[in-house]
Amino acid sequence: MTDQITQQDVNSTAWAACDTFRGVVDPAQYKDYILVMLFLKYISDLWADHYAEYQREYGDNEERIRRKLERERFLLPYVEFKDEAGNITARFLADFNAIYDRRKEANLGELINIVLDHIEEANKAKLEGVFRNIDFNSEANLGKTKDRNRRLENLLNDFAKLDLRPSRVSEDVIGNTYIYLIERFASDAGKKAGEFYTPKQVSRLLAQLAAPKSGDRICDPTCGSGGLLIEAAALVEQAGSRDFALFGQEVNGSTWALARMNMFLHGKDSARIEWGDTLNSPALVENDRLMRFNVVVANPPFSLDKWGGKEVEADRYSRFWRGMPPKSKGDYAFISHMVEVALPQEGRVAVVVPHGVLFRGGAEGRIRRSMIEENLLDAVIGLPGNLFPTTSIPVAILVFDRAREKGGAREACKDVLFIDASREYQSGKNQNALLEDHMAKILGTFQARQAVDKYAYVATLAEIAENDFNLNIPRYVDTFEEEQEIDVAAVEQEIERLEGELAEVRAKMKQYLKELGV
Repeated sequence: MTDQITQQDVNSTAWAACDTFRGVVDPAQYKDYILVMLFLKYISDLWADHYAEYQREYGDNEERIRRKLERERFLLPYVEFKDEAGNITARFLADFNAIYDRRKEANLGELINIVLDHIEEANKAKLEGVFRNIDFNSEANLGKTKDRNRRLENLLNDFAKLDLRPSRVSEDVIGNTYIYLIERFASDAGKKAGEFYTPKQVSRLLAQLAAPKSGDRICDPTCGSGGLLIEAAALVEQAGSRDFALFGQEVNGSTWALARMNMFLHGKDSARIEWGDTLNSPALVENDRLMRFNVVVANPPFSLDKWGGKEVEADRYSRFWRGMPPKSKGDYAFISHMVEVALPQEGRVAVVVPHGVLFRGGAEGRIRRSMIEENLLDAVIGLPGNLFPTTSIPVAILVFDRAREKGGAREACKDVLFIDASREYQSGKNQNALLEDHMAKILGTFQARQAVDKYAYVATLAEIAENDFNLNIPRYVDTFEEEQEIDVAAVEQEIERLEGELAEVRAKMKQYLKELGV
């Protein structure tokens, strides 16, 4: 069709809508307003498109059409206003168009909130709580009534330009725009972006290393806006299967809401995304036990202080039996949780960590030693620095495989692969990036599990024990480049030659200056 809307069209219009808030609202906050409005516009256009389709099939039988829509995707309810006598004074469909038609109303922010509340209430299974942390009538965030209404009207005008009906755009386009906006917000938000964003190339690499397959239950216990889960699901779908289940937990309420909407936009409505603190209040439980997963992936907060060490000393799920991580650094708390929720004898874990996790001693050293002696650690992969908006430090990926346990399919594997990929990246002005070639090399080396000069080394458990269970990558991967041998005598001769030439030049300059009378 000639009137199809491109990815770039949607991206640019959505990003232009952000001008309404720039300089007025912090990017970490205004992302919520933009993303919620994109979500509302999409589900409104989706509803209208399907409604028209089913109307051709069922005629004017509105009830039958609405039941079918609700059964297949979701329900857009009606908003009703009544007078004191209970008489209906106004009634309209809870969608973007109804708000746009009322964009000149004095209580515009309140009307938007009402529409969102009705949509959430009508779709509790998929959207309950998603809009609870967003207030379009907030004076603190959006200004006093006059300024707030002007900004909201501009926002509505921007999104009204988009026709997001499925007949015009694909579901992938909307989902990709959502990811595009989250990436742009991360760039704007700087360090605050770590709450909701992992760079796409890092998410993809992590998912590839964890290798999800058909039938797997996939979990991210610190899921942010859900990008890593979506990358893992995409790998299974690319292999020709939709047989998988997604699970996540996120501590930040606003970010949790983004994850729920992100799942919806990517057609992952059935994903179970819980809101809460994974370490102190794990919510992915069944029969009063932690759920177990085939694949566990995460980019948890680095060296989180005050993560709750004291509160979980008597952890009811016994996740920290190898040792209690230090209260000032939560890295091994997250790692311990991830390993414990991976299925025994088969679960795979891939986690992004700061390099201190590889060599710090004390309680962390004891936990690290225990996991190595249990033969759980499969690979240590060093990445370049400045890949994240939250930190410029280089990071590493740890891969654990519980199939290496006694009774597992890889029980006989008794070594650890070290990869130093820290020097291979595309340099950027504000942030470096991994390109496809870089990721392909890492993944190929990981799968081949063979030494590569100055890049990878396969260490036996005995070697690691000799190094006191220190996993610092330079101890295993020698990247030292021998300096070119210098011929001192030749250098001295060259210096003498240059000094002679310089003396001649100075003499000529002195003669020229004399002739000029200087």
